Amino acid sequence: MSMIRDLRAVVRPSRPSLRKDGGAYDTTRDPGTPSAVVDCAVYRDGARVDTGKPLTPHEAMRQVRRDGGFVWIGLHEPTEAEFAGIAREFGLHPLAVEDAVQAHQRPKLERYDDSLFTVFKTIHYVEHDQLTANSEVVETGEVMCFTGRDFFITVRHGGQGSLRALRHRLQDDPELLARGPSAVLHAIADHVVDGYVAVADAVQDDIDEVETEVFTPGRKGGVSRGVDSARIYQLKREVLEFKRAVSPLLRPMQLLSERPMRLIDPDIQKYFRDVADHLARVHEQVIGFDELLNSILQANLAQASVAQNEDMRKITAWAAIIAVPTMVTGVYGMNFEHMPELHARYGYPVVLAFTVTVCLAIHRTLKRNGWL
Repeated sequence: MSMIRDLRAVVRPSRPSLRKDGGAYDTTRDPGTPSAVVDCAVYRDGARVDTGKPLTPHEAMRQVRRDGGFVWIGLHEPTEAEFAGIAREFGLHPLAVEDAVQAHQRPKLERYDDSLFTVFKTIHYVEHDQLTANSEVVETGEVMCFTGRDFFITVRHGGQGSLRALRHRLQDDPELLARGPSAVLHAIADHVVDGYVAVADAVQDDIDEVETEVFTPGRKGGVSRGVDSARIYQLKREVLEFKRAVSPLLRPMQLLSERPMRLIDPDIQKYFRDVADHLARVHEQVIGFDELLNSILQANLAQASVAQNEDMRKITAWAAIIAVPTMVTGVYGMNFEHMPELHARYGYPVVLAFTVTVCLAIHRTLKRNGWL
């Protein structure tokens, strides 16, 4: 246990940045190396073996079988042809290879003979000045891991989820890397889930902003007219995308933390419990986000309906007031010769004063009853 007591500090030195980092490793590829390979290295006794030149996957595996250790190969969006040779070299199952090449898979954990195939969805928060109906809040990517007795292969899809910094941190801790491929699998799982925690905090700020706008009273104490429902719906769609990354991963993390597996070091397995705990907490947050956005959307629609009713009531009140002068002027506009007070000296001002008085009385009554 003393060899890995600082594991958490190594794989989780700080909360990951929300900025994009889609770069590849600084590796000069050998002409025989598939273009999708961004790094290929042999690790022995917790240290990266310096060969003096970039290794091809075949050369790296040959060294491991001869001298021991394990090989870690990182690929980015390989084609079927680029991945075929690696799949044959390491004896990867065809179904897992198909999933790794095609991508767009649900998070999962599958066991194939002498290897484990794990799929993680990476989440990146997209910075924006103001949330609009077209704002993209989260971007997703995928990291697929093949864990074997003496190899570890990562296949990354999407511009997010670079593992460069993670690889460098692990290389700075030989005691941890000496535990083999399962230590790398734990580090990646912890890295991905830490990303979920950071994104959940950022999404919480967006939801708080929308919630404040919806429930802020209108001007002069009037009824709030709500916000654009499309903004709330767009945020709800992004939260749903987040949920699709988090929820399916609960079962794989539970299996890795509770069920003994030949390819997972028992000491490393204990640390998967911490990852599973953080994942469960993020899952609860995401479920809460979804329910809260449902309530906010319903409240916003109700406020819009109330505001429309308020407008219609005011229109009706003013129509009642305007009906009085309309009626009086309509009567006197018929030009009959024998009409009341038609030739009276003060007939016009009397009728006008009567009209104004009645309108004021109606206005006062409607205002007292809250119609204006």
